[in-house]
Amino acid sequence: VVATQRPSVDVVTGLIKANFPSRISFAVSTSIDSRVVLDMAGAEQLLGRGDALYMAPEVAKPIRLQGSYVSDEEIERVVNFWKEQKPKANPPLSPVQLRMPLAWREEPEEEPEDELLPEAIALVRRHNRASAALLQRRLRVSYNRAARLIELLERKGIVGPEEQGRSREVLLPPEDEGM
Repeated sequence: VVATQRPSVDVVTGLIKANFPSRISFAVSTSIDSRVVLDMAGAEQLLGRGDALYMAPEVAKPIRLQGSYVSDEEIERVVNFWKEQKPKANPPLSPVQLRMPLAWREEPEEEPEDELLPEAIALVRRHNRASAALLQRRLRVSYNRAARLIELLERKGIVGPEEQGRSREVLLPPEDEGM
């Protein structure tokens, strides 16, 4: 959309007109102004108040249109009507929340403690390292369960945070030292 208060060949150049095959002109003061917009006279004879000429690329003569006036109050009433038709949306997520996995966006549910947790604790203390692969092999469990056990161990402060590509640090002393 290109709009101007005063059509002029300096503003509405041939290059601009070539890239806008469809054009609408409201009332202008002179036939020269009409030619700038539509490449033909006629818009100077329009009555104003929404009276317009529409020049489509597939027609030789412009089509006369009547635009309607819509007050700000009317627009506001329509917008409010449509807002009421739609249920309230959840507040938008922050950029930090968007980067979080879906499961962590909600309040964590209290999950029951895994019955293999004592064995997992003993195993990581004995080997002085912790990884899902170690638990998976030694406890003969699925990777998902082993990963959940590792997360549980981290939440309980038994193992440290994940370090890329390495086993987690065990924060308890080895079995034979502390007990």
